[in-house]
Amino acid sequence: MKLVNKSDDRFLWVLKRIIHLCLKSLGLLMIIVIISGVVDVAWTIYQRFVAEPRFILTMGDILMTFGAFMVVLIAIEIFQNIILYLRDDVIHVKIVLATALMAIARKVIILDYEELEPMYIFATGVVLVATGITYYFVHKLPPKAQSEPLEEQAG
Repeated sequence: MKLVNKSDDRFLWVLKRIIHLCLKSLGLLMIIVIISGVVDVAWTIYQRFVAEPRFILTMGDILMTFGAFMVVLIAIEIFQNIILYLRDDVIHVKIVLATALMAIARKVIILDYEELEPMYIFATGVVLVATGITYYFVHKLPPKAQSEPLEEQAG
């Protein structure tokens, strides 16, 4: 059993408060990013609809719009991660992995397969599969094991 003196307790408390203040600032900034992303998606769709030929979206336009949507959804997932960490003071691995899967899926959606080298596409696939398998195994863990602080898991 470790003994921690009062000055160490106070110092650690101050550090933790600073981290929480930084996380709250990041949450606020992420809201700005999300709103900007939604405005960007709306602007992109508007521009595509008013350009000739009107109200026609090409496959490239649709893929670009999907990519923009996915960026906003990823930002929302990151915001959720920040909120959960502030609330529970624990990193939820399952949600972080879900965010990573969404980011990889976005990358796969917007890739231009005609211009990429096969090894890049293969490596992206490996990352996607590895993240998916990791998510699967984490999903199978009991809920308590997914969000325990590291100190509790070790002891």
